[in-house]
Amino acid sequence: MLQEAKDLQLNAVAKLVELSETRDNVVFKAPTGSGKTYMMADFMNRILQTNDDVIFLVSARSKSGLAQQNYDKFCEYRDKGMFTHLNPHLISSIIAGEERLYIPTDRNIYILPSDLNREGGRLMQGALIGFLDSITLNPVLGGYGKTIYLIKDESHIATTNLDNVDRFFSKSFYFSATPKLTRGQIPDIEISNSDAVSTKLIKNIEFGKCIANGDEIDETVGDAITKFESIKAQYRNLLGVNPCLIIQISNKNKAEEELQEIYAELNKPQHIDLKWMLIVDDPKKCDTNDTFKAKKLPISKWKDYAKSNTASIDIIIFKMVITEGWDIPRACMLYQIRDTNSVQLDEQVMGRVRRNPRLLDFESLSEEAQKLATTAWIWGIVSSEFRKTFGVRLWDESIEIQNSIKVKVTRLKKLEEKVDFNLKAFLDSQPKKTTHKSVFDIGRKFALADFSVQQMCLNYIDNYEKWWQVAENIEEISKENNRYYNDYTSSMEIKKDEETGKELEVSFPTDSYYTDNGNYQNISDWVWKRKQTDSDRFSFDSEAERVWATILMNLVKEDNEDDERVGKRIRVGKRNPKAGQKNLFDEIEPEFLPPNERGKGIYLWGKNYIGNSPIKFEYYMGALHSSYPDFIMKDNYNRIHIFEVKSLNVGLSFMDNNLYIAKIAELKKCYKQASKLTKQIFYLPIQQGDDWQITQYLNGEEKILTRSQFEKFVKNH
Repeated sequence: MLQEAKDLQLNAVAKLVELSETRDNVVFKAPTGSGKTYMMADFMNRILQTNDDVIFLVSARSKSGLAQQNYDKFCEYRDKGMFTHLNPHLISSIIAGEERLYIPTDRNIYILPSDLNREGGRLMQGALIGFLDSITLNPVLGGYGKTIYLIKDESHIATTNLDNVDRFFSKSFYFSATPKLTRGQIPDIEISNSDAVSTKLIKNIEFGKCIANGDEIDETVGDAITKFESIKAQYRNLLGVNPCLIIQISNKNKAEEELQEIYAELNKPQHIDLKWMLIVDDPKKCDTNDTFKAKKLPISKWKDYAKSNTASIDIIIFKMVITEGWDIPRACMLYQIRDTNSVQLDEQVMGRVRRNPRLLDFESLSEEAQKLATTAWIWGIVSSEFRKTFGVRLWDESIEIQNSIKVKVTRLKKLEEKVDFNLKAFLDSQPKKTTHKSVFDIGRKFALADFSVQQMCLNYIDNYEKWWQVAENIEEISKENNRYYNDYTSSMEIKKDEETGKELEVSFPTDSYYTDNGNYQNISDWVWKRKQTDSDRFSFDSEAERVWATILMNLVKEDNEDDERVGKRIRVGKRNPKAGQKNLFDEIEPEFLPPNERGKGIYLWGKNYIGNSPIKFEYYMGALHSSYPDFIMKDNYNRIHIFEVKSLNVGLSFMDNNLYIAKIAELKKCYKQASKLTKQIFYLPIQQGDDWQITQYLNGEEKILTRSQFEKFVKNH
């Protein structure tokens, strides 16, 4: 799991804990698949670690087995030594006929299924109120004197079932991917879709459309099935996962007609080997062409059978039974026939195919496998958030652009790659332990170690004696690893091509995307064009980015000291037909060509959109991180300029100021050494008010520049 993903979750939970100290109601929003249950468990564990007078009531508001799933996850996290303060209990209705529901009082987390908290239900007829009374009553009066925090999971589901007992809850926390908010209200804490995608917590989405006769048209379910078969072997070979396509059909009248259409497609000779399963509300109507065909089993058994990464079911057809509370990371495609007219429902359904199937060991995958693991294909739904997502691609001759602007990137070598380091020798040099830690304590420390440390140790361990020696010294190994990584003069190198061993040169990806965050600027002559539109309007992540983009846009068009444009230019599209003529501006200017031969003149600079981008530099802050610089520019002297834009003008979301400042300091160390190795020029432009302080790194030397000094430098050879 990438450290950026861990940090995103940890910072969100830290903010949640912080708000819990001053707020009685907190709304937490995170995309489905981004680890909402994990973060909920982390939050509860942090509170319980410091306050044993608090208990949590987790109301699972979905009807799809979410309560059981939450309970199982909480137990799993506790038993693995991750969150040891959790002591959960699943409130159950499995009791004899007239027996009173029993709720033990020695736990600190109680998970309440939706079918138990409905009005008039047996739990609400006295058992729950009696329990809450006893738990909160002053010990002097015979109670336990506890404080109850309520967590409403999937809080977008409207219910008033707990309203008559809300007097018992000191604080309420609302978790959802699609919380219901009043007009103008925003979540108190939010992990955005773009942040979750960029850190690889969830998959990026490619929406299924095709072009026919120049028009964009909807693809059929047959097209989706064909697409699925085209990536099935890749999924198995690269990820070791059997993928699946899920198809959502209508709930009532149209369902049978839609099913027949799907069955007709599946019965075609080219699809006959696919295994499919129909899951509906009535277990007697569930069906499959697989050997598993136990129609008398409950729906939960059907769902369990289909969800593992090695399950044989290729296609799952459903109505509404898997919209929430069902983890199936191997699902990578969704075809929706049903028209829900519900933003919340659409978001929840989309979440079924957005989980990363190799999240925990993502670092070990090849680049091709990583892209596959973080791509989902969806037909029929465009959520409100994705209506704000725009695709971009390089101008028509993308290979020409990629060949014209090349960037060397750096990586940090692993400790085991250090010439003078040997794990066995290091362990043998450690003092013998006179006191031994518990297996659980060692397990927790090993789980917290950097991924590369874990992999190095696991590669070394081949017997119990080595395991124990490694486990007891994991903190010392981690400290040595930190020392090595933080010394960039030793650990940093230019990334090399795995096949040739030559220094790798990368460029902008052929296509990418961005989220519309406002901060608009029209740019018509850089490397990017928007997909499916002729608009020149682009959105940037911050006002500081927009301003810096404007500075670069204007700067590349100015003249340098040799009376040439500052920015390197090329022509894409139409070409000069004369033999031997290349397509560069300095060989023939567009005004001397006929209009139909001029093509498009662009400057070699652009935003480094994170989606699919290989332009990144590794740095270390307790674990490996990747910096994706904001802008790349090539000037007319063939120098590469790399910019990471920061601002001190706006508040920070999850990251406090100290962490933000520490990150900038680490980036400076990284860019200083990278500039020495790559001979590229790195910049950290930081906006404060209307002024810019620009830190420049050239050949390992640091300079502080004003904006005018920076522009003068770029214009001079």
